[in-house]
Amino acid sequence: MASVPTPPAQPDDTPASYVGLDAGTAEQRARARGWTTVRALAPGTVITMEFRGGRINFEVADATVTRCWVG
Repeated sequence: MASVPTPPAQPDDTPASYVGLDAGTAEQRARARGWTTVRALAPGTVITMEFRGGRINFEVADATVTRCWVG
């Protein structure tokens, strides 16, 4: 049986700190803090629920981050 790979470490960050920021500013800050994938989504967007290490997700309405989560 193959061994289970060890996922890369997540950046030490607080997702709630992005809520209320302009989407562009939030993306720049996330990349500077080590997130390899930054995904901006409109409210209600249908997405799959797979976890991806190194990814941070922003729900963006009117160019402002309204929700943020990792994976």
